[in-house]
Amino acid sequence: MFIEVDSIPLTANGKIDRRALPDPDESATDAFVGPRTPTEERLSSIWQELLGKQASVQDSFFELGGHSILAVRLISRMQNEFDLDLPMRIAFESPTIAQLAVEIEGRIRAEIDALLSDAH
Repeated sequence: MFIEVDSIPLTANGKIDRRALPDPDESATDAFVGPRTPTEERLSSIWQELLGKQASVQDSFFELGGHSILAVRLISRMQNEFDLDLPMRIAFESPTIAQLAVEIEGRIRAEIDALLSDAH
């Protein structure tokens, strides 16, 4: 874990004063955020299955160990789960559960709107 500090505290001898550095646990700003919507819940299950670990909705798929082959599997699973045709680039452009949920919900709304306009 990396923590950004404005300056490195030094001892009187000019060495790094490690005791004056912030505690990583206290400085963590990226607290775990669990799924908040049904879409995020479904995506979270897919991620846990593919990555083998639970992810915050704000975590990046690729920072958690995802790679291009897993991204292909992710897209395939999302397409099956949500019955949508999704481009591969969505995994790279929206690498978090929260971002993917927004994309998926927008596409579902667009499909519903298209169906409703065709019905009239």
